[in-house]
Amino acid sequence: MESDKSTSRWLEWPASEALTRIGVPRVRLVLDAVLFAAISGGTVVSAYLSGAFPGWYGVLPPLGLALAVAAIAAYHRTTHANQLARSLGLLAAVAGLGLAAHVAGAHVSATLLWIVVSVTALERLPLLVALATVLVLSGGFVDADETGVLGAGVTTVAVLLTGYSLRLDSEARSAGFRLLTQERAAREAEAASAALAERARIAREIHDVLAHSLSAQMVHLEAARLQIDAGAERETILERVVAARAMAREGLAETRQALSALRGDVAPVEDYLRELAHEDRAEVRVVGARRQLPAEASQAVRRVAQEALTNVRKHAPGARTRVLFAYGTGEVALEVRDSGVPGGAGAAGAAGTVGVVGAAGASGLVDGAGLSASGSGYGLLGMRERAELLGGTLDAGPEGDGFAVRLRVLA
Repeated sequence: MESDKSTSRWLEWPASEALTRIGVPRVRLVLDAVLFAAISGGTVVSAYLSGAFPGWYGVLPPLGLALAVAAIAAYHRTTHANQLARSLGLLAAVAGLGLAAHVAGAHVSATLLWIVVSVTALERLPLLVALATVLVLSGGFVDADETGVLGAGVTTVAVLLTGYSLRLDSEARSAGFRLLTQERAAREAEAASAALAERARIAREIHDVLAHSLSAQMVHLEAARLQIDAGAERETILERVVAARAMAREGLAETRQALSALRGDVAPVEDYLRELAHEDRAEVRVVGARRQLPAEASQAVRRVAQEALTNVRKHAPGARTRVLFAYGTGEVALEVRDSGVPGGAGAAGAAGTVGVVGAAGASGLVDGAGLSASGSGYGLLGMRERAELLGGTLDAGPEGDGFAVRLRVLA
């Protein structure tokens, strides 16, 4: 397996990003242009200085250079498309121009053209093919260099180091592009996940609000239907319809409040608790340094306080109620306790559970005060699930003559 990977590495093309100029610093582009101009000028000047192109033959060096430049430009396109045969054909054309210059006696010009072919081959072709190209041209270096094998060896080593360095530089830039692409994909996935989580959170809030609101409306409307069947007075029936309409209005207002809370556009939790408790004349105590809470934690505290006070209102009317809200280290805690009613059970005693009275039970209270007193609770069982989703806990149960609800959430 390792040998297969090693072999494929020698036969692989450089990455697509490495074969483009995207992301190359402007200074580097300027330096490359200057170097290319210097090599081009050196090739033409050395051809003239060699004396190999007298008279009208003087048009051949610029013409040959123009052909070489066109071939190199086309070579960049074919290598980007990974077209090996066409790429080798274009390099062979440039090398052939060098061979023609060498035969004419312009050895320096020929060497410069072969160096360009070797370096660009190492930079842009599969590594095995590039090394084979350099090996073929090294014979030309030996023949064109006056110092023989030593000078040709130095030239070949310099070509190898230069071409391979450019290849590594291009591959490093390509790796940077790939990492950037992966990072962008990860950010997009993270943003999509956050959006889904936000939608789920909003859906949960709206579900909690509307589920109770619609259930309460159904109870009132069912009671109105039963009263109509029983031939009740118009005023009695109208009372139930008006109560259903009030529940609809209350549900809409609480839905808006839930959305505002999720956006962080509502009053601080302790202010909300004081306002909520004021309706039931409950005592509120806040402990700890006040700070901004995450939207979900804030909503959990608000909903649990609302549910607990609603249960007190329904099942232990007139009971003395105390609300304690504490800012802790990395968490907040809420406690709602009632004293119970004289000679009776606490807020949960009448309910039988830690939730609200069900629609079936309430429908039988057609002529009692219990139906019209239905509050806006969402069920402490549902609140417990909400707390656990936030990494917290909710405990609710009888305590002495009354009932206590304790919430703790991370925040």
